[in-house]
Amino acid sequence: MVWQGCNTDGNVNDSKFNEPMPWIGIYIAAASLLCSIGMGTDAFAAIRHKKFWFPCKFFPLNATSLTIIAVATKLSMDLNTSMPRCYDQLSKLSSTVLMCTVMSNFMPSIGTMENREIFSNVIALGILVITLVVNVCIQMATGVIYVFWKEHAVVMFIMLVLLLFLSFSALTVPTTKHYFESKYIKKYEIAVRESSKETDMPVFKKLREDLMKYWTMAHTSCPQFVVARSVTCTASGALCLFSAAILMEAWLRTYLMPGSFRFCSGQSDYKWSITLILIAQVIAVGVGAIGPAFRWFLAIRIRCPKEWRKSFKDEFKVEKYWIQRLVEWRDCPIGLPIKSWLCRKLVHDTRNLVADLCIRMQISIVLVSKIVRIVSTYLIQFLFVFIFCFGELRGKLKQNKSISNIESGSESSQPNVKQDLSRFVLYLEGEDNLVDLMAKRNCNATDCWIRRGRKNQPKYLLQILEKHVSSTGLKGAETFDSNQIPSLGYGKAPNCWALPVVTLTTIAVSLPNIDKMSINCLMRGMTEALRYIRLIDQNLDEKEELIHIRRAADAAWLGVDLYHKWLGVDIRKIAVQATGPKEVIQELADIAKNKLMEYDHKTMAACVGDTPSKLPVKVLAANSMYRIAQTILKDQKRSYEEITSVKLFEELSIMIADILAACLTNIPYLIHMECICSIIEEREERVCRAIYALGLTEKILKLLDQKALPCSDTNKMICVDDWHVFRKKDELHFPPPSDSETDAFNSVDIRLSID
Repeated sequence: MVWQGCNTDGNVNDSKFNEPMPWIGIYIAAASLLCSIGMGTDAFAAIRHKKFWFPCKFFPLNATSLTIIAVATKLSMDLNTSMPRCYDQLSKLSSTVLMCTVMSNFMPSIGTMENREIFSNVIALGILVITLVVNVCIQMATGVIYVFWKEHAVVMFIMLVLLLFLSFSALTVPTTKHYFESKYIKKYEIAVRESSKETDMPVFKKLREDLMKYWTMAHTSCPQFVVARSVTCTASGALCLFSAAILMEAWLRTYLMPGSFRFCSGQSDYKWSITLILIAQVIAVGVGAIGPAFRWFLAIRIRCPKEWRKSFKDEFKVEKYWIQRLVEWRDCPIGLPIKSWLCRKLVHDTRNLVADLCIRMQISIVLVSKIVRIVSTYLIQFLFVFIFCFGELRGKLKQNKSISNIESGSESSQPNVKQDLSRFVLYLEGEDNLVDLMAKRNCNATDCWIRRGRKNQPKYLLQILEKHVSSTGLKGAETFDSNQIPSLGYGKAPNCWALPVVTLTTIAVSLPNIDKMSINCLMRGMTEALRYIRLIDQNLDEKEELIHIRRAADAAWLGVDLYHKWLGVDIRKIAVQATGPKEVIQELADIAKNKLMEYDHKTMAACVGDTPSKLPVKVLAANSMYRIAQTILKDQKRSYEEITSVKLFEELSIMIADILAACLTNIPYLIHMECICSIIEEREERVCRAIYALGLTEKILKLLDQKALPCSDTNKMICVDDWHVFRKKDELHFPPPSDSETDAFNSVDIRLSID
């Protein structure tokens, strides 16, 4: 009898075991291409944003990237598959070189990790690297790898050195983060004090100068940038280039000196897919070498020819922060509950021995890295001489051009002359020669992001503010809601900035006989405004107490903007069926009242114990609509027998513009909060976002400056409710509701409260 999987002799039938190997090769090639795409995307983003230290954003060290690399380097892990031909042996070497390239690219990403994340990722990477090295050694011993022995030995040594560089560089991350966090707070306080003295400066110019300081501090203390400019990262870039050169040397020798190799005949089990693997991995190595090469080149480029005549004695000094964490670990007591004196002494001595060994290794790694940097500098000194001379000539030409521009009355060359940012550069011990360079480049980066923001300023929002903001102060922000109007829920809920303007806009676009162009301009202006309002509401609501109210505004606006429906009610039908503006507002108030009554008793009874801000989003939206609609109806100054829809639309537009203007006065507060209220890993991105927002709102800020707003203390007038109670004595007084109306509202509340 022949069992399944056995031949007629009873042995295992392995004739089809190797058939899937070409498809596995495609899988390996696809993983290699994913590596090249990830590293290439990082390189493209860095060049596009002129971050030539090449941060790792799209392909950092994490579980996903390690899994992709494990698949891409499968050929190096394959212990017994025959690899006879030239391409087969080259693919083995390219797989190990790819690992070196990826490890060098990973270096900056350790700066953004937490301590536990660093530990787990470095351990996982170490296991993968050691496994790869062991497997390659086994293949060299068994004959699977029978050529390029020297190349494999050198690449494996580089791989282990890169692992040491990455691991010991990770030890400095917590120390540098703590140092830069404290330095940032001190410098930030200095910048705030300097800013408070400049009272006569226009808001935009003042914010621009403040943001240049904040960006300088945030960028120079960015954890990825700190690691990228370290000496170990520079050395890893040199080793990455060296490993890529080894692969190129092996490839060229194979084609230019074929007689120096004796390849075997036959075919690998991977068959035609081995060519795809080799091409994909060579591309990945080439693309991945861009970032490390730039970091290495720029690091040694800083040592200009004028510095070479000086002594390199200071270059071999190991800075304190490299070993500070290890020293602290060695000197701290052991917290293990060991009763035996002998065991405690043994554990303590062992710990000290390991710590001293690690300190010596760290010192050795730093010294070796500095030697690599010095050697690299001398090896390409002639290229640097040419670059230096070309840079001097170019600088003189620019200087002459700027002088001629000044003489001709041009102001374009003057924006950064007075701003000295070197005081706000955060740097480590031994980085003194980087201060002026970083200050100059950071100034240019700030102007670049402001220019990008200027290109996308909100057109329709500016039209609303220029046309409708009232000249008597922002009355609309104070009078849109009356305290004498009872709430439909359980007490008056607080407001965010978005909900009143969304409600007022809904009422405005529901009015009959309004020009479509006016409605479209208002809708587009609100869409642009809500981008800023949401960001302001999010920053003001740090405790997330208004999250339901913000969601209510978003839900209401989504329906109005996309479907012309407010909580499922078609507002266009209301405009068609109504005979005048009073009927529209009354209809919306009634709909809001009915929406609350649609909720079953159990749902509303469960909300009784919550604060009003925790009510369901539809209830909050309905409550806002009812209060604002009733406020408009109770206004005794408005005669609905005479007023037209166009006139009411204009008055509502003024009220909306007033609330928007009052909200946008928080932009300086928002920008300052973006710069201080963030963790160090996110600070650079948030400050960059604040600079871009400044460019976006340049015209808005200048417009609000011209309007002479009633309040300049943004610390006291940051919420819409603060504006609502401002000048309370000037608020319009409405007659209190009649007893019958009060009883009706109370009866509704009672009915909804009963289970």
